[in-house]
Amino acid sequence: MTLRSTMTHVPKWLAATLSGAAAVFVLSPGAAMAQDEMAYRLRVSPNLQVPPLGEPGDFLPSGDVRPPELPSDSQVTPDSISKPNSRIELRLGERRVYVYEDDEIVASYPVAIGKPGWETPIGEFEVTNMALDPIWENPWTGELVPPGPNSPIGPAVIVFYEGDDWIAFHGTPHEELIGQAVSHGCVRMRNDDILAMYEKVNPGTPVVVAQ
Repeated sequence: MTLRSTMTHVPKWLAATLSGAAAVFVLSPGAAMAQDEMAYRLRVSPNLQVPPLGEPGDFLPSGDVRPPELPSDSQVTPDSISKPNSRIELRLGERRVYVYEDDEIVASYPVAIGKPGWETPIGEFEVTNMALDPIWENPWTGELVPPGPNSPIGPAVIVFYEGDDWIAFHGTPHEELIGQAVSHGCVRMRNDDILAMYEKVNPGTPVVVAQ
């Protein structure tokens, strides 16, 4: 136990009472003086009567009382922490994605979408996977590209379609192409924007892709 005080002297009776307690106590000068006065009264008046508190059953819960089980560190991840109810709406014609919370637009970001022959799928989906600093595997060569400024998928991915190919919102090292139809179906975003949207959604967040 750590005991801190604004006074240089802590009464021995108080230190003995608190020994082994897992807490930090801070005593102001006034509180310390009051404790000293109480200690003095107890020393000079050993027969001092304390008002009865009543039967323990009057104020203690009955039966076995167990503290609630807390999740272990391995069960708590950034994506498991609750975020506001939200949905994502991607408007291909506008080249823009909108984030809603309770039917109110809270964020909007420009995007690049799939090029002709590799169009971004239209329909209703949901976020299935999310990752920060993902490793990208080249689908044609199998080469693994680690996270970093040259990663083709940037600092984060939000997957919402898992057909023959996965389709996701992700970052890009070529932010100058945002606003164009240049991808192989994925939705490219500026790196700062994908990180901002990542904080607003969860696995299971609905995704609507409309023309």
